[in-house]
Amino acid sequence: MRALVRDNPHYALGISPPVPLPATAQAYDQARHALAVACHTPERVADYHGRPPLAGLLPRRQALAWAHAFLEPIREAPRLTLDITSLALNFPRSGVARLLDISRNTVTAHLTRVQDALGLNLQDPRSRAELSLALAITDLPPPDNNAVAEHLPTPSVDSLLSTEAAITWAHAFLQPLQPGTDRTVHQTLRAWIEAGTDAQRTAQTLGISRTTVRAHLRTAEQRLKRSLQTPGPGTHELIHAFRIADRAP
Repeated sequence: MRALVRDNPHYALGISPPVPLPATAQAYDQARHALAVACHTPERVADYHGRPPLAGLLPRRQALAWAHAFLEPIREAPRLTLDITSLALNFPRSGVARLLDISRNTVTAHLTRVQDALGLNLQDPRSRAELSLALAITDLPPPDNNAVAEHLPTPSVDSLLSTEAAITWAHAFLQPLQPGTDRTVHQTLRAWIEAGTDAQRTAQTLGISRTTVRAHLRTAEQRLKRSLQTPGPGTHELIHAFRIADRAP
């Protein structure tokens, strides 16, 4: 593959670390983040060098109590509905339809049932980020002491995101955008999230062109080493990092 990239100037390659087969989806996300970096390097090849995921840094039993309560309305949902929901947090709906060999209307119908049950708007990237965090927490191994998380009082997500580990993670994530860098990129990212990650609406809000918004997003991808211009974990992490930083002392 490196030879293909070397010989074809329109190709780029993002590389994840080796993972066991059950972690294929995680490796795909890591490779996608690396690809966002590779597109901005002369060699057009980049390995993934990421931070630990936020879900794994939260207090496990409390996080599970929140996640189980958050997801309770869809606990009995069909397996297909859950698969569609998980994929739709990382791919456009048309891509989910192709992957599962179903119609886009079927994808939309399943997602509508999920968002109605959870009381979310899955067109809002902040709702998608919160749902993604809940699913990521439930995918983690159980606590070492095998305590039953459902028996704990259910904390709020904001209390989970106020822990020292979460604040440290957020500051490290956002550090490439801090003072000393071009603040216009930071401002664009804030406006982009408020606009539902819609580049045209962001441009109108800021009084700049959509091309400039896209350019700022590419710069942010390079600095944060995260893919932002396609749906998925990069955008979710950015949303969580801003949310945590805004509430941190």
